[in-house]
Order: sequence, then C-alpha cells, then structure tokens
Amino acid sequence: MDILHAISPSFALSGFVVGLLVGLTGVGGGSLMTPLLVLIFSVQATTAVGTDLLYAAITKTFGTVVHHRRKTIDWRVTRRLASGSIPAAIFTLAILYEFESRGGASPPLITIVLACALILTAVCVVSHRWLRLLTATRRSEPDPRRVAALTITAGLVLGVLVTLSSVGAGAIGMTALVLLYPRTPIAKLVGSDIAHAVPLTLIAGTGHWLLGSVNWLLLSSLLIGSLPGISLGSHFAARVPDRILRPLLAGTLMLVGIRMLRS
Repeated sequence: MDILHAISPSFALSGFVVGLLVGLTGVGGGSLMTPLLVLIFSVQATTAVGTDLLYAAITKTFGTVVHHRRKTIDWRVTRRLASGSIPAAIFTLAILYEFESRGGASPPLITIVLACALILTAVCVVSHRWLRLLTATRRSEPDPRRVAALTITAGLVLGVLVTLSSVGAGAIGMTALVLLYPRTPIAKLVGSDIAHAVPLTLIAGTGHWLLGSVNWLLLSSLLIGSLPGISLGSHFAARVPDRILRPLLAGTLMLVGIRMLRS
C-alpha cells in the first residue's frame, strides 16, 4: 500500500501519454520520456536516463513476446546487433564509473549526447519511409559479410548512444536496419529491433542502477501509465494519419534537442 500511495499521478499520466505516442508511431520511448523528465519535471539527466533504460527493458520485453508469437523477429539480425551493442554498453558503463569515481561531471556529457541523439532521431523519423523506398530500388544483392560487419558496427554505435542517453534503440536502430536489410519485411525489422533493445537496455539500466541513477518509485509510476497507453496507441495506430503525426513528432524532437544543447 505504501508504494501505491507513493505513485505520482503526474508521472503516471506522462507515462500514459508517452506510451500512447509509442504505440501510435513506433518511435522509441526513450526519445520521448527522457527529455520530458529532464525538461518538464527537472529530473537529473543521469536519473532520467537510468530510470528510462529499465522502463524500456520492461516495456520492450512485452513487445518482444508479441513479435515472437507472430514470428516477426529475425534472431540472426538481433544477435548481430547485440554482439556490437552489449560490449559497447559495458565499456561505456565502465567509462561512466570512472567519471563517477574521479568526481568528474558526467551529467554534462549525458545531456550533450542526449541532445544530439534527439536531433538524429528526428531526422530518422522523417526520413524512414523515404529510405525504405530508396533501398527497395536496389538491384544488386548486398555482400552478406559486409552487411554482417555493418550490423555489428551499428550495434556498437547504438550501445554507446543508448547507454549514455537511453535514446537510439528505436528510430535510429530501425533506420540502420532499413538501410542494411532492404528486402526484409518491415514487420520483421521492427520485431528484431525491439528484441535487440531488451538485453541492451537491461544491461545498461542495471549498470546505471549500480551507479545509483535509478529512481524505482518514478519507474513504477511511469509503468502504471505507459502499459495501458501503449496498448491503446497500438490499437489505434492504423487509424491515425502517419504523414501528419510523424513530422510533428520529429519537429518536436528537433526543437527539444536544440534546446538541450543550448541549456
């Protein structure tokens, strides 16, 4: 009962809104939740990132189960991404630990990376469909070994970005997969990207927890709101005009990223 009384209605409502948008657009919750916590609720950047990483690990686990049942996960792609992202996440956590142990200022680093990741996400959100059409016109088959190496490299970049900012596993990861696997059905790319995000965000989030940058009551409040929000948004996703919603979302992310760079 004490935990229920400590749940914040404002955080739960924010979780619902973010979950609704994630369900409607498919854009990762980190690009929406983390700046919301930092700019609107004045949560410290490290706490916002750490809490959001575990929030993403829990919510995307449910998404992975759904995609697995629908057979829309290419586990080969997921393994390739993870083989780059997991070592990168562990290395990045070690760097953060060094900052912490030496009294360095890691929050400015996290804020800068978060702002840059938001701007990059905004570009990916609006260019996603155009890139899909562009790659679909390729006639030559890509070299499998080159594709595998580039996928691992993409995972490495995502590991660093996600660990520092909790942003990147959604729109940025999907953009990379669309470019690398143009002939793979989009549903399988989405499922593979979500499945890859689970171990990445879990490991990164656990690392942030060990560094003391996870707020468990905040996490509980966000989950209570976001889980029904994601369900509702997914239900109405096909009825919302994507050509209007995605540019608006991208514009918002771009403005937020620029504001965070100036702060």
